[in-house]
Amino acid sequence: QNPDKPHSSEEKLSGLEDGQEESLDNPDQSIRKRIRQSAPGSHRDDTPKSSPPRPVSIEELMETAKGVTNMALAHEIVVNGDFQIKPAELPEHSLEKKVRDIVHKAFWDCLEAQLKEDPPTYDHAIKLLGEIKENLLSFLLPGHTRLRSQITEVLDLDLIKQEAENGALDISKLVEFVIGMMGTLCAPARDEEIKKLKDINEIVPLFRAIFSVLDLMKMDMANFAVSSIRPKLMQQSAEYERKKFQEFLEKQPNSLDLVTRWLQEAADDLAKLRCKMLPPHCSGDGATGGASALCSTAVQNQAYLKLLKWDHVNRPFPEVVLMDQTRFQEIQLELEQLLLTGTVLLVTFSAAGSALVDMPGFAEKIKTIVKVLLTGMHLPSFNLQESLATIGEKVCAEVNSCLSQHGFAPFSAEREAGLKGQIQAAANPDNTICKLIDSRIEKFLENYLASSHQKSLPAIPGGLGPIQRELEEIAVKYVRLVNYNKMVFSPYYDAVLGKILTKGESQLVGKSEE
Repeated sequence: QNPDKPHSSEEKLSGLEDGQEESLDNPDQSIRKRIRQSAPGSHRDDTPKSSPPRPVSIEELMETAKGVTNMALAHEIVVNGDFQIKPAELPEHSLEKKVRDIVHKAFWDCLEAQLKEDPPTYDHAIKLLGEIKENLLSFLLPGHTRLRSQITEVLDLDLIKQEAENGALDISKLVEFVIGMMGTLCAPARDEEIKKLKDINEIVPLFRAIFSVLDLMKMDMANFAVSSIRPKLMQQSAEYERKKFQEFLEKQPNSLDLVTRWLQEAADDLAKLRCKMLPPHCSGDGATGGASALCSTAVQNQAYLKLLKWDHVNRPFPEVVLMDQTRFQEIQLELEQLLLTGTVLLVTFSAAGSALVDMPGFAEKIKTIVKVLLTGMHLPSFNLQESLATIGEKVCAEVNSCLSQHGFAPFSAEREAGLKGQIQAAANPDNTICKLIDSRIEKFLENYLASSHQKSLPAIPGGLGPIQRELEEIAVKYVRLVNYNKMVFSPYYDAVLGKILTKGESQLVGKSEE
């Protein structure tokens, strides 16, 4: 607040009530208004600017980080049907693992030293029993009244302390009760671990093993909770993620800078593409008309297609798709491998003629060869030229084998050399066949995005028939990801694109008048 302009409590209350009434009357309009105020596109300057620096407290930073973490977790649960919480596994020789092992060893050595004293000291052991009691109680449901009473009665810490002071504590009996209760509460998958606990005779290793199994049981409960809330979360996930992102955006107003740049590039690409498609005799006014026909949906689809050719090493990912960067990258890698597979199949069928086109199982054999030999093609150590040379050898051998089996003459040495050369030429990014296959794959995905509201898939372009199944599987996964992202962040796209398209139209009108 500005100290020179104090506000009375009545003015604050009045403003709050007005804002609440506006929000209740039209909640969509209210959130869009807040987005427009926060979006970089709302600045007068054309280029997005960062907000001026301001002091940020540790509490604000932690709260923001927690909100982003919760949003990412909810997103992962909804998008990834196989999502599960798994135990953290530290690298074998990492410093963190060494420190953890040293601390754990010191902890259990301390317990062992106390129990070996004469008389034994049970302070440490009683604290551990208290933690075990809390863990067991946390596994219970509200209806487990009898089990709750049993745990509370047997693991009564005050009574255990009295027994320890009087030398009457039978800790093995308490541990036996704990193992039995764990067997009652654990999932069937943990029965084997419970059985192993009964075979441990020394008290310190037994305590250690009990806590290890309790950690597994807590993970099982967490995964059960995840599976239980998934249906409800899916109903509210879009609204929840949008709300969390809006809270983050209000704290970091420049959090749409990368999105603005990404959408601006997509709009520019689409405008250039449409101008190229106009007849050559059209005047500047015609170009203006083609460019001004851009719509928000077309620009968004073009932007999503750009994510499939993204330079993940040198360029940061747009903010609103950051949580799905790994998934988009996986799809990008799958498409790059599919591009080479389609190229190999196309040149092979072209070289062999009609003899192999309808031969059952031949295309699948070639796809298997290519997939195996292109494994790890995105690693820095991978040699694409050598792999394609090996693929050429294998493909020629498979072609000759199939031709001989069906009564056709095998390839001559000259034809073999020609086919191998065409396959090795696929390593060149400017290869004509690769560029043709790539453009057709992109066109298929573009058509699928444009018709995603329809149940049927668009027609497969010519030359992609042999890889139709793989392409459709990737397309379904890709469009599902895109549609969910649109559902969550469409208000932000509308706000940013409204500014971009309005600016573009005004510039085109100015050129037309000139």
